[in-house]
Amino acid sequence: MPPASHDDLRRLLCGLGVAIRDAVLQRRTGVRSADLALVSGFGGGDTIYAVDKFSEAAILEWFEKSWPAEWPVQVVMEGIEHDLCFPSGTAVSETHWKCILDPIDGTRGIMYDKRSAWALGGIAPQRGEDTQLSEIVAAAMTEIPTSKQWRSDQLSATADGPLVGKSFDIRAHTVEPLDTAPSTAGDFAHGFSSFVKFFPEGRTLTAQIEERIWDELIGLNSSPSPTVFDDQYISTGGQFYEVVVGHDRMVGDLRPLVFRTLDIEFSSLVCHPYDACAWLVLTKAGAVYEHPLGGFPDAPLDTSTGIAWIAYANGTLASLARPVIRKVLAQFLP
Repeated sequence: MPPASHDDLRRLLCGLGVAIRDAVLQRRTGVRSADLALVSGFGGGDTIYAVDKFSEAAILEWFEKSWPAEWPVQVVMEGIEHDLCFPSGTAVSETHWKCILDPIDGTRGIMYDKRSAWALGGIAPQRGEDTQLSEIVAAAMTEIPTSKQWRSDQLSATADGPLVGKSFDIRAHTVEPLDTAPSTAGDFAHGFSSFVKFFPEGRTLTAQIEERIWDELIGLNSSPSPTVFDDQYISTGGQFYEVVVGHDRMVGDLRPLVFRTLDIEFSSLVCHPYDACAWLVLTKAGAVYEHPLGGFPDAPLDTSTGIAWIAYANGTLASLARPVIRKVLAQFLP
């Protein structure tokens, strides 16, 4: 078998995403939200809920049946704290690839049937513990829809290829191409932009930073009606999707910076590498993805490192907001 191309890897991640999605949809049928929301443990820097367990068996079965033995791979994901390699029994030192997964990104939304979750996957050449997020060469994100949705979207990309979008009709079992386009707006007025503040911890400081940023960018009292709208989608993959399809003009996640300033232990409260592993989808769509203080928001492919990031729908918005955001962050986060 020839060496794996980036597109081979992308297609495999897409197939895995579909397998995870279908397993969750099947197993949640007839199960109450209260049962899906039961805490079943802690791992990978996050709470593991009952619904999270739905995907584990599907992932193990899929890798056993579908991953080519000629391309040995290590799998890293929340909830799995031991070495997991395929074919089974392969040592980490013998793997060629390192695959990082968030099987259900957006657990809190999907377990109450409020909003879609996402199955996320990214893969990089294996360099052991030195393998970095920036080295991902293929990524895919597959929508796990709420019970009233008939459509599931999937976005995937490679380092050397274009963004690929698909839309699945999960009732009719058909698939169509999905065209996406981030916003082309030249400013933030009358659009959605937000800074992550899902949880009570650090929310006050984040809101103060956010208010100062918007006051400098647009003037908070310049209009009798609000002109910037906030949408807290509790899923990094979901936030990426909102930027890629043109719904949001900017999303920023400052949590590691804010929590460090407040001396808050943040391991379970921030974005991790498995949450951000589909960043290629953003950049291939034409969006700007970077660290709030500059550069790429890099991290090892692990389940514990905290990541601060910001995504802009286009370069014009990035150029407009970037200097203001960095100025304000220097004032609040010395």
